[in-house]
Amino acid sequence: MDNELFEKAPIPKAYFSLAMPVVLSMLVTLVYNMVDTYFIAHTGNTDMVAGVSLTAPVFTVMIALGDIFGLGGSSVISRLFGQHRFADGKRLSAFCFYAAIATGLLILVLGLTFRDPMLALLGATDDTWQYASDFYTLIIVGSPFIIVSMTPSNLLRTEGHAVQSMIGSVAGTAVNIVLNPLFIHGFGWGAAGSAGATVIANICTDAYFVWFTLRHSSNLSIDPRTVIDRARRRLAVTAREVGSILAIGIPSAITNLTQSVGIVMINLFLLPYGTDAVAAMGIALKVIMIAVLVFVGFAFGAQPLIGYNYGARNMPRLRGILRFSYLFLPLFALVMTVVLSLSDRLLMGFFIEDATIITLGAGMLRVQLLSLVCVAVVMVTTCTFQSAGKAVGAFVLSISRQGVMLAITLFVGSRLAGYQGVIAAQAIADLLTAIVAVILFVVMLPELRSRKAR
Repeated sequence: MDNELFEKAPIPKAYFSLAMPVVLSMLVTLVYNMVDTYFIAHTGNTDMVAGVSLTAPVFTVMIALGDIFGLGGSSVISRLFGQHRFADGKRLSAFCFYAAIATGLLILVLGLTFRDPMLALLGATDDTWQYASDFYTLIIVGSPFIIVSMTPSNLLRTEGHAVQSMIGSVAGTAVNIVLNPLFIHGFGWGAAGSAGATVIANICTDAYFVWFTLRHSSNLSIDPRTVIDRARRRLAVTAREVGSILAIGIPSAITNLTQSVGIVMINLFLLPYGTDAVAAMGIALKVIMIAVLVFVGFAFGAQPLIGYNYGARNMPRLRGILRFSYLFLPLFALVMTVVLSLSDRLLMGFFIEDATIITLGAGMLRVQLLSLVCVAVVMVTTCTFQSAGKAVGAFVLSISRQGVMLAITLFVGSRLAGYQGVIAAQAIADLLTAIVAVILFVVMLPELRSRKAR
């Protein structure tokens, strides 16, 4: 483990050393999302585009569940490493890996059992039902592999293996990009082909992470014997340790789950305005992912650095890290706002040739971009709370931006301004959540205002 990087390296160097590999893996994921949407959209079947858009949140749910033990575990383990409690970190890393497997198997059973009610809840109609069902079914079948992949990808970064974490994610995404056109167009599997490519890619990612952890990690483990107290025949993990993981992991999962819920809510509010509006918003939100995934990469890529120094109680260095984060990411958000706003119709046209959907989507995109700076502030604050183990702050922000705040702004906006109110709801929710984030930061991290050292 590279303690020098966490403890003494210049802050910009340490920040970008850990964050840039995450950003690059996010960008590759972004390329996949674009390619996936591109091949689905270029079938020329608007109902297929809408069907996949309606059920795409299911994949986000898988990522969210993986984050319970990925981000929750990495938060606890990075603080343990800051205290030089490496054996405890290894034990908890193995627990997180097997807990993720168990969660995936549970979702597989429940997802298939309640498939039809879930499709109805997601908003599938007679026109989109078959496409939505095809995508949903295969994603659920692959849920154990998707959920498990999120655990080692996060845990490896606590040991400084950000590049190796990136390699696993990039390799899986590359497989996905290759298989998508083959399955969707070559074999004519449509929506099912897109989901199948995603599942196979995650299997490849899992295989790489297992190999790397076994061969090259000194402080992480996937050995089941690590978490078994053979003398007492029980788990060698305390309820308090599990609670610490869940206290951060569940808010992390809720953050991703509310993304899915948010998309579903927006889709449901847009359905009265036609399938074209749903398809246009689905593509516009894919474009927004350009910025949001990069923000996530920079904000959460620095999570091990924040957690390590918080665990070590090195407040002067932690203040410097946070000062850098709050300056860099909002400025970057401002640049992204300008660039993407100038390219709105070009980006929409990349995915689909329908002039009506391009026009609708370009208008939606411009409105969503208005709040990117607010999103950056929320991301940094959420990551800080998760890294420092501030479960209440992380939970409040996790249910706000695309949850409670969005529900309120959608309900009020749709009644006050109809279609335009629905389109503007997310941007307003972002602004309100950023205000809440600033207030919570001041209230919940008073130790950062102390000028004392360690």
